[in-house]
Amino acid sequence: MADVEQLKTLVEAAFQDRSLLASAEHKAAVFDTIEALDKGRLRVATPGPDGGPGWTTHAWIKEAILLYFGLTQVEPSEAGPLSFCDKIPVKRGLREAGVRVVPPGTVRYGAFLEPGTIVMPGYVNIGAYVGAGSMVDTWATVGSCAQIGKDVHLAGGVGIGGVLEPPNAQPVIIEDGVFVGSRVVIVEGVHVEKEAVIGAGVVLTKSTLIVDVTGPEAVELKGKVPARSIVIPGVRNKKFPAGEFGVPCALIIGKRTEATDRKVSLNQALRDFAVPV
Repeated sequence: MADVEQLKTLVEAAFQDRSLLASAEHKAAVFDTIEALDKGRLRVATPGPDGGPGWTTHAWIKEAILLYFGLTQVEPSEAGPLSFCDKIPVKRGLREAGVRVVPPGTVRYGAFLEPGTIVMPGYVNIGAYVGAGSMVDTWATVGSCAQIGKDVHLAGGVGIGGVLEPPNAQPVIIEDGVFVGSRVVIVEGVHVEKEAVIGAGVVLTKSTLIVDVTGPEAVELKGKVPARSIVIPGVRNKKFPAGEFGVPCALIIGKRTEATDRKVSLNQALRDFAVPV
């Protein structure tokens, strides 16, 4: 495989001029990039040094995914009694990778799961990254290019949105130790920082108002949930020409403590704040 800078140069050139895909070199760069994603050697988005703040989105890798769709053909495949027809095969080598996938859970080629990950009958799309010890619970979905940290629990029916276009758009980022409750929806590049608790039914989009109500005055945020925040669904009144109506929002009602272990802190948070999961 070519080095990363060479792959980047070849992919970016092909994305600007699709005729270059007739070249074996440019075509190989696309396939090598997807293989590197599948093996965890590349990520669509990476955190700052030593896991610090400041995530960087690598647009050229998303460009490679888009080009990959154009280079592959729809092929039939089977898994036991199940039949599929798709451009992208399912991920292989799960046992060797130390990953558990429960039927009919599906992980697409080009996604990477660290050892200890469990996927119940859920779905992980191409370009996604799921950290060690995380759980993708029943009917939870991890969209294309979403970045899920270590020891994250995505409860039943959680929808983590994917994004391929525009290539420079930040994917959804869920950092280490986050608990995401049942039927939560997180889309449009929302960033949930470490050890936050998102209560059942919360919907977070880039435009969703996130209101911290823990102090004497409300503090309004958008697009990011601060570390260790405990979040539940809320409603705020808004005036429209036809009258005043309640508009959904998210409320930060407390913080997980830094002084206790993550699991202990989570259980205590759920008890203290009666957060539905």
